[in-house]
Amino acid sequence: MTKRVLVTDYAWPLDIEREILADVDAELLVAEQGEEDELIRLAREADAILTNWRKVPMAALDIAPRCLIVSRYGIGVDNIPVEHATRLGILVTNVPDFCIDEVSDHAMALVLCCARRIAQFDRATSSGVWDLAAVAPGMSRLRGQTLGLVGYGRLAGAVAAKAIAFGLSVLAFTPRLMPGEISTGVRGTNDLEQVVREADYLSLHAPATSETRNMINERILRLMKPTAYLVNTSRGALVDEEALRLALREKWIAGAALDVLALEPAPPEHPLLELENVVVTPHASFYSEEAIIDLARRAVQHVAQVFRGVLPTNVVNPEVLTEPSYRLGV
Repeated sequence: MTKRVLVTDYAWPLDIEREILADVDAELLVAEQGEEDELIRLAREADAILTNWRKVPMAALDIAPRCLIVSRYGIGVDNIPVEHATRLGILVTNVPDFCIDEVSDHAMALVLCCARRIAQFDRATSSGVWDLAAVAPGMSRLRGQTLGLVGYGRLAGAVAAKAIAFGLSVLAFTPRLMPGEISTGVRGTNDLEQVVREADYLSLHAPATSETRNMINERILRLMKPTAYLVNTSRGALVDEEALRLALREKWIAGAALDVLALEPAPPEHPLLELENVVVTPHASFYSEEAIIDLARRAVQHVAQVFRGVLPTNVVNPEVLTEPSYRLGV
């Protein structure tokens, strides 16, 4: 019997998915809107689920007795109820090294944008202002400044390597710091406040969890240097946006460069979009044509592996293998 793969949402043509699934006698079941009630209705027929940004409802998994796997287009799995999937015996996979080059490039581009006042210069010249002292008073040389990393995984490690090449000193916060995990040339600490106080550029690279939600709050922002910048290419939920707006308006910090916001797309009247000392890009750090092709292929290959009876690469919830309810049986 032909298997069916529910796609909750997507941002590219699904040609790669169709091509790979055709080899395992499977077809796509594509949600039109990706709303919760639609996903619950369609999940009843699903042997697997591919998901991008849409939240996978627990009820959709409950009503999908044939579902073997939920495969995420991306790194984070905060839109998937992983623990619930595990209880039901469903595998969850991701693509943990997706867009490492793109996001680390984007993070460094935002650091450079702040350091060299690129956005301010662009706005000034567009208005006919060419007075450097008026536009960028007190601009400092990048070399010798400190980049603070909040979180230290693959992405942060790639950012660190590029930052060191620019002459930055790199200090990384990771709460469960283990010997040998920090790259040569990077100082590591499990003291968040130390990183926040020392950083000239504070770059976020943590997942969105109940522990990290609003971790960059008023107390943390008040610890930053008044000349420091906040850079976020991770998740909007990490930042208390009202506290950040206050910090930027009252000049507790010099500025922010954000690729993610709590609500996307943000409305034009979003308070952070109205501030001169903020640069916002449209959740674009992951994007390149090469990255999207690689992501689509690898996410759907996880599904194809399961349909062949093979344990897929990059299982997020390996504890499912010992669950009595485990569905794949390998």
